[in-house]
Amino acid sequence: MSGSNPLTTGPSRAPARAMLKAAGFTDQDLKKPLIGVANTWIEIGPCNLHLRTLAEHVKAGIRAAGGTPMEFNTVSISDGITMGTEGMRASLVSREVIADSIELVARGNGFDALVVLVGCDKTIPGGVMALARLDTPGLVLYGGSIAPGHFHGHEVTVQDVFEAVGAHAAGRMSDQDFKLLEDTACPGAGACGGQFTANTMAIVCECLGIAALGSGSVPATDPEKAKVGRIAGERAVALAKSGLRPRAIITRKALENAIAVVAATGGSTNAVLHLLAIAKEAGVTLTIEDFDRISAATPLLADLKPSGRFVATDLHAAGGSPLVVKRLVDAKAIAGEALTVTGRTIAEEAAGARETPGQQVVRPIERPLKPHGGLVILFGNLAPEGGVLKLSGTERAEHRGPARVFDSEEAAFDAVQHQAIRPGDVVVIRNEGPSGGPGMREMLAVTAAIVGVGLGDSVALITDGRFSGATHGFTVGHISPEASRGGPIAAVRDGDIIVLDVANRRLTVELSEEELRSRLRSWKAPEPRYRTGVMAKYARMVSSASVGAVTG
Repeated sequence: MSGSNPLTTGPSRAPARAMLKAAGFTDQDLKKPLIGVANTWIEIGPCNLHLRTLAEHVKAGIRAAGGTPMEFNTVSISDGITMGTEGMRASLVSREVIADSIELVARGNGFDALVVLVGCDKTIPGGVMALARLDTPGLVLYGGSIAPGHFHGHEVTVQDVFEAVGAHAAGRMSDQDFKLLEDTACPGAGACGGQFTANTMAIVCECLGIAALGSGSVPATDPEKAKVGRIAGERAVALAKSGLRPRAIITRKALENAIAVVAATGGSTNAVLHLLAIAKEAGVTLTIEDFDRISAATPLLADLKPSGRFVATDLHAAGGSPLVVKRLVDAKAIAGEALTVTGRTIAEEAAGARETPGQQVVRPIERPLKPHGGLVILFGNLAPEGGVLKLSGTERAEHRGPARVFDSEEAAFDAVQHQAIRPGDVVVIRNEGPSGGPGMREMLAVTAAIVGVGLGDSVALITDGRFSGATHGFTVGHISPEASRGGPIAAVRDGDIIVLDVANRRLTVELSEEELRSRLRSWKAPEPRYRTGVMAKYARMVSSASVGAVTG
């Protein structure tokens, strides 16, 4: 690789070298493999707060292995902070911006390899999408989970705070406890602690092979994270020299492995959107039906929040992601021969897993929490292109009830806060899809409030928006086609009877085809919320959630 980079090699590149020397690079630096370090650091929130420090360890590893690191930044939107506000519309949009920005800097500078440092939800799939699109040697390094907070003698996460909003509004939590929980739930750096979207996508990256197995489960503030960072930097240089590229790793088998680990850990429904998008960038055919098929054949093994008892730091203490993957390899629930960024197979990597004696976080294969995973895909006259249900947080298999229709998340949240939702209702939130939102906001504020007011076991919720990984309950998201593009959910009215039937994978409204068609003929598309700028551009370009809500 020495002296091979066209950006810096040859007499004609003297002006480029002059400018790079002004930034502190030497002649010797510029003769080594140039390794881009794409950093999603921001100081707005804990998820990515520590990535500036982690990057220093990555760069030290690159230098030690004979490469030259070149760090650059991209954007991040905190889902947890923006949840329930207009700002949440920016979150899914940021996934595309992250991928595009990494692509631009990498193409502009011709890096020999990349390390992508990620934390909050959309930074992870955005980083993987960029690697798959560029097919430049590289890997992802997840910054790690936050430690749990402590409240009245038990561990808590931000999920508890969201649910406390509903409990406080219903008079079930005092002002003092509400404030104490807010003050203690998030004690420092790291991404949200349960098997929410960030931790789901972190273990997804490891099962895809684009991150080293075990690298992500090391918590954000664990002293071991510095060593993980240095190893990632060294590995990037090795990848530059070997030429092993992302598309040789992100194969059909790897994507199916990733779906299986989502199912086995009770992971976020957002993984459906993100894996569809990653598959598209990698040139691999993947459909939402694949999620249902693989989840049905994969046992739920990890007892993790939001529906279970434990958090990500507990999983690390129990044996981490290698333990989960070893269970799946031993059960032949994933393809052990799939390749990883280490150059070894996923089975070879998992063989070194160490299980902590007496741990209760990861069940043995013969004693799963459930015989199947949590992801279910529903179809029907309300969701011709599908909708996504996560079963790991509920025992219910069917629901029939009257629709309570809201044209925005805020309207639904207000109704819950004012105790206007009744047991048996089906809350319908529409015009929150990829285009209609735009940005397909997560509905955690609403679902958590429903749980908080005591209706979690008696109400269903369906939406063309999506859910946080912290959501649990009988909830269906990603309903496609979305309302703003004339999907059947646009025709639903208050009082219409809606049926969720898990066994038959059906989501229907009890209306005749003629009545549905009649209502849709008289339907008028809502005015766009944005007419200029990135949000308007995204609304025009974005695809259906059923194919990953992608823009390219």
